[in-house]
Amino acid sequence: MAKLALNKSSLQKERERLHLLQRLLPSLDLKRRQLTLELSRANGRMAKTQADMEILETQTVNQIPMLANLDIDVEGLLTIRDVRLGEENVVGVKLPVLEDITFQKLEYSKLAKPHWVDLLVVRLKDMVTLRVRVEVAAERVRRLAAAVRRITQRVNLFDKILIPTTKGNIKKIQIFLGDAERAAVVRSKLAKAKHRRSAPEEIF
Repeated sequence: MAKLALNKSSLQKERERLHLLQRLLPSLDLKRRQLTLELSRANGRMAKTQADMEILETQTVNQIPMLANLDIDVEGLLTIRDVRLGEENVVGVKLPVLEDITFQKLEYSKLAKPHWVDLLVVRLKDMVTLRVRVEVAAERVRRLAAAVRRITQRVNLFDKILIPTTKGNIKKIQIFLGDAERAAVVRSKLAKAKHRRSAPEEIF
């Protein structure tokens, strides 16, 4: 770290630096609060999607108990062909958005498969969609949490280190300049007194 120069020019620079830091801190703190709110919302949406997925799984088991019959082959009825993700900017953080999922449905004979297989395909599609939504929601939470950590570190840096250090520097320079000014006054008085003592007395 550069050594602090104890002069008026340095004092002016430190005052300008303090003004800038104090001006930036509120906007950083506002961004931190906005990101924290968005993180809370993202956690809420992820929890709701997970709950919806669990409800759907329970409903599917209740509606199609025949799934327990291992003699009926239901493998490969539905596969994901494509997942299309978009992106949105939330308080300066790029977050993924699920735009579309394309499925490939296995063509099967209605006579070869039980009637409830059609319902199973619908439920599988819904369940896979919810699972992908949970993954996207989890990634949004991860990115927002990382952004909150970063901005919190910056706020703490400004609030607990940079601003107090700059205030300390200003105080140190002011004390030094004040002491130097007083010392100069004392030296001036001493010099005047010495001059008076050494000057020859006037004779009238």
